Formats: sequence, structure tokens, C-alpha cells
Amino acid sequence: MDGKNKEKGCSSKGCKDKAPDSAQKLRDITEDQALKNRLSLIKHKIMVLSGKGGVGKSTVAANVAVALAMEGRRVGILDIDFHGPSIPTLLNLEGRQIQHDGESLLPAELAEGVKVISLGFFLKDPSDAVIWRGPMKMNVIKQLLTEVKWGELDYLIMDFPPGTGDEPLSVAQLVPDSDGAIIVTTPQNLSTIDVRKSITFCRKLNVPVIGVIENMSGFVCPECRTVLDIFKTGGGEKMASEMGVPFLARIPIDPQVVEASDSGSPFVYHYSKTEVAKAFLKAVQPLLALEDVTVEKPSITKEKGMNTKRIAIPVTQGVLSSHFGHCEIFAIFDVDSENRVLGRNDVTPPPHEPGTFPAWLRQQGADIIIAGGMGSRAQGLFNESGIQVVVGAPTVDLEHVLEGYLNGTLETGGNLCDH
Repeated sequence: MDGKNKEKGCSSKGCKDKAPDSAQKLRDITEDQALKNRLSLIKHKIMVLSGKGGVGKSTVAANVAVALAMEGRRVGILDIDFHGPSIPTLLNLEGRQIQHDGESLLPAELAEGVKVISLGFFLKDPSDAVIWRGPMKMNVIKQLLTEVKWGELDYLIMDFPPGTGDEPLSVAQLVPDSDGAIIVTTPQNLSTIDVRKSITFCRKLNVPVIGVIENMSGFVCPECRTVLDIFKTGGGEKMASEMGVPFLARIPIDPQVVEASDSGSPFVYHYSKTEVAKAFLKAVQPLLALEDVTVEKPSITKEKGMNTKRIAIPVTQGVLSSHFGHCEIFAIFDVDSENRVLGRNDVTPPPHEPGTFPAWLRQQGADIIIAGGMGSRAQGLFNESGIQVVVGAPTVDLEHVLEGYLNGTLETGGNLCDH
């Protein structure tokens, strides 16, 4: 009898071994669903990264968040800098303890309309050091994303420690639909060299680069308010151009920024008429433009197992644009394996900046772009994004362009934009 039971059933030890596995699997599924539920209430998730410490990344993150709130948006800041959480100091939240309603963690709320969670809230003493390995960091980040009760947000700004370590890697895995990263640098070569690594990091993880902010670019004289280039300037913009990513703004050094940061007063809010505040407001325009961008793939029903491709064509006044970067809309077509057109979806692109459209069209799921003119650098970026490029197409109506491409009769001439 005992022998038969051993053959047909499992030993008591085996049952004990399996029970924890099932329980853990159930917990993992529940946590993943809770994470999806939380993130579904947040429209846009933005990462703020820097390849080097001391470039003012947290100052940029705080002021970008407040600038978005000043535009009437619902905004949250998640400070995931384990080793130097600066957001509590910058926003006058030092000494704030984490709050809990019995089910969820509650963010602090600023008078400027921004919700804030920082790892600094969990430290008993600001001088405490966090000495954690990668897996523990990822678990904490997942817990914060899952358990914080943000409510509905238009933007969640995530402030990371410098470098390309565990923290941004964890978020890239936990939030695969993030809108992308803002990269912060200073003009000096020492900084831009490291920032290039951040851009490469984003590309390898398929995180779109929204753009580069050059911080500490020049110095605002406290007497006459003139911007003086006492340090090197323009290095961040040059690097952005060479890497094929958008450049968002130059933020000069202003003694008022230092004073505001030390006192916990958001600079962009309290000094809104200054040139520095205007630079921050300029930097958030591409983020505001995300609201007009449809990042979901066109809702076209596809049969199971059907092999389809998605073709993007830039359009101006109803015909193919002579240059893709200056189009009014992109017409995106889904085509099946027999070259039958399943549907069309017209999408308004974000404001054109170098390197913007490859990442954006990748979000739309495009496989092919048919264009009139396109520079060699842009072609390289599209290819890096996995998008095939067809250039030299005539500026005629879309029906002829698409039909010609699908049946192999599209006549392409010279590239009108080869730079």
C-alpha cells in the first residue's frame, strides 16, 4: 500500500516543496497585476538620467515636474536615488516620514500641485547610507511602483542616481511602456563623454531618448542678469547632435537657483519670469507634446498567426512629403502577407527635432518608412530602430505611393536630403 502510494502520489516532502512554489507564483502574478493597475492610471512615465554625478539632475527633475504642474498637469515625482536622494531637500520635505492608509503608501503633496515619493522618506537619518545589492534595489523599486497610491497622473517624473546601473535597468524592465528619458549633462567634455553612455544604454533597452538638457551652461550675473559664458558652453548640444537625439534647452548657472534649492523652493515656480525659468518651460514642451501623440498601435484586428507589416508615410497637403521631418501627419498602413491593406491610421507626429521620429515611429510599431528625402544620419537611426527605409519616393498621392511599393513598381529617384 505504501509502495503504491509512492508510485501514484507524491511524498510529503514533495508536497511541501511544491506548495511554496505555487504560493510564490500566485504572489508574483498578483504583484504583477497590481503593478499594471497602478501604472495604468499614469499617462506618461519619464526617466531623468545622467551619466555623471554633480550635473544637477535632481534639480532638473524637480523643476521639470513643477513646470508641468504649472501648465495644469497632474504630476508626481518618484525619487529612486538610493545613495543620495535630493528631492526632499529641493522641495522642502526633509524629515518627512512615509504615510500609509492601511493599504497603500501615500505620497507627499506640494502646494505647487506635485505628489512626491522619495527614498529619503524611508531613512531615519539623512546621513544614513543605503548599502543594497541589485536584486534588493529592484524589489524596492517594484514595491514603490506597486504600492504608492498616486491616483491618476498625467506625468510621473522618475529621478535616478547617476550612471547606468541597477535602478534605471530595473525601471526599464518594470515599466516597458515608459515614454522615454531626459538626459542631463553639463557642457564639459568630461560630462558629455559619460552622457553618451546613458544614450547608448537607452538605445540598448529600447528606451526612447526624449532629449538632452545642458545644465550649468553659462552664468547669470546676479547684478545685471546677463548670461556670461565663464565656463564652456554648447557641449551638450553638440553631443546631442552627434548622437542624433533632440536637444531640449540650456540652463545657465543662476545664484537664485542655488538659493531656491537650498531653501526647498521650486525655482521655476517662484522665479517664473527669469530666463532660467523660461528655459525650463521650453524644456517641457516636448513632454506636453506627448499628449498629442498616439503611442498605441492602430486598433486593427488581425487574424491569429497573420504576418503583417506596418508602413509609415509622411504626408503634407495630402501627398507624400518631400522631407519626412516637415510633414503634417504620418499615414500608417497595416498590410498582410499578401499585400492586402488592412487599414489606415493618421497620426500627428511630435515637434520635429533631430532623432525624434525614429523612436516615435518605433512606438507606433512601424516596420517601414517611405520618404522623399532623408539624411544619412536619420537613415542610420531608423535602421537602428529596426525600421526599413525607402527614400526618393515621388511627392504624389498616397494611393500611388503605397500601391507602387506593394506591387514593386514604385519609382524612386535621388535622395533629396543627403546630409
